[in-house]
Amino acid sequence: MRDHPQDGAATPDRHSGTTGAGKGARPTSGAHPEPPEVWQGSATNRVQWLLAAIGAACLALGVQLAVDSSWTSGLVPLVMAVVGCVAAGLLVLFGTLAFVHVAVRVDKECLEVRCGHIGVPRRRIPLDLVVDVAIARQVTPRHWGGWGYRWRPEQGTAVIVRRGEALVLKLGDGRTFTVTVDDAEGAMRYIAGRIGLRGGSPAGA
Repeated sequence: MRDHPQDGAATPDRHSGTTGAGKGARPTSGAHPEPPEVWQGSATNRVQWLLAAIGAACLALGVQLAVDSSWTSGLVPLVMAVVGCVAAGLLVLFGTLAFVHVAVRVDKECLEVRCGHIGVPRRRIPLDLVVDVAIARQVTPRHWGGWGYRWRPEQGTAVIVRRGEALVLKLGDGRTFTVTVDDAEGAMRYIAGRIGLRGGSPAGA
């Protein structure tokens, strides 16, 4: 004779708080699990290290000209050459190292974007200003006129460090902000949950 489960006891056909001691806890069918406190993602473009090497070479050339120069055409051309090489080298180095990597962090209050390995430039957007969120499947520098921190009147602002998927935020003032980040769909779902949307939408490319 089989034992009948008592009232309130879990049976295999019912959803309980856990399903197996070794598999961890699972929410009931009607429960909505709380989103994690923080979502973090990043994107990297290793190709830009080549441009950084070019910038370092320009900087080294400028230093070499200043230290060991055999120019005979005068001091002014030498100074101009040194300053030009050093300025070009520093500009290329900053422009590439600052945008060879981007880190995105989202919590219950804001989205924060940090560029480069030192976190500069930085952008912070309160989630209270976000009215919609989407993903762009294929973003390229051509869409924004190059790499880095970009602005276009008809598109808004963006941080572009590589080709591929990106997170797109529509703000309450009509502006948009785009950032290339891995797992953009995960970020979209997290932000949509935080601002009370049913779900984001693809923005296209």
